[in-house]
Amino acid sequence: MVVMKRRVAVLVASVLLGLVALTAPPATARSAAAQDRVKWVYLTFDDGPSPRYTAQILKILQTYRVRATFFEVGQNVKRYPALTRRVDRLGHSVQNHSWSHPNLTRVNWATFKYQVRTTDRYLRAQTGYTPRCLRPPYGATNKAVAQRAATLGKRIVLWSVDPRDWTRPGASTIARRVLSKVRSGSVILLHDGGGNRSQTVAALPTILKTLKARGYVFYPLWCT
Repeated sequence: MVVMKRRVAVLVASVLLGLVALTAPPATARSAAAQDRVKWVYLTFDDGPSPRYTAQILKILQTYRVRATFFEVGQNVKRYPALTRRVDRLGHSVQNHSWSHPNLTRVNWATFKYQVRTTDRYLRAQTGYTPRCLRPPYGATNKAVAQRAATLGKRIVLWSVDPRDWTRPGASTIARRVLSKVRSGSVILLHDGGGNRSQTVAALPTILKTLKARGYVFYPLWCT
């Protein structure tokens, strides 16, 4: 299933504040002397796990010694549990991207709970922890989604750099779009599932190599 991403035109203040709160790395990750000069980014992947593309991405991340955040779809976790375990064991953060990728602004409370809690259950079985971050499919959110997420102990996480890799514009274009927009604290959106992600895989080494050369460090998201 090809999954399409779009930005939401208007975000509620609580969601914006939640995103801003995520743009500082944990205190334990920085020395006091380095706090003012370090540059960091959060690299995130949506819609996996995918046996073909997630596996390739994990190898590239290992090569560049980068840890990322994988927002996984519950149905895919059920289908490929060993792959989710591998993502976790390699030190990446595994977080909730709903069970079947619906627009959460269009579902009732019962369905919302099912989408989030069922995914939590399958992720917890493979990682040993319950995700605290929730990325709504399509980035679709509103006040009700934010309130429901908070009720379930979740923080909404969107993104600030979207190269629209799902449109398959070419690996060089994906890399250029990321590198031209990234800033310290950016949350980068890429995809490891939901369709043909070969261009994303091809673009990733250039993105990582260039950002590292620019002095960026990478942190996973935990929403603690």
